[in-house]
Amino acid sequence: MAMKKGTQKRFSPKLKIKKGDRVQVIRGAEKGKKGSVLEVFPDKNTAIVEDVNIMKKHMKPTNENAGGIVEIPAPIHISKLMVIDPKSGEPTRVGRRLENGKLVRYSKKSGEIIK
Repeated sequence: MAMKKGTQKRFSPKLKIKKGDRVQVIRGAEKGKKGSVLEVFPDKNTAIVEDVNIMKKHMKPTNENAGGIVEIPAPIHISKLMVIDPKSGEPTRVGRRLENGKLVRYSKKSGEIIK
């Protein structure tokens, strides 16, 4: 039986990027920009990064806001992001290892644990 578009996969891959990580864009028009991850969408493999991929949205006036054209960050694909090494400040790959019975993420460049 074929799966319908938008249905959940049987196994979802473990993502290397989490909310609060400092990341750098490595591909696309915004290449080189850095920011922290505000939100991650694992089902779509995308993340929202502050001050990256800013889109303009036309908002209708409501009781809460005045309306007009508002700038909001749009999601960017996770494959275009790399976590920044806490020691050197350069983009690095992320690994996982057991320490004290817990899996921790670490930087492949420096070996430093990513918080």
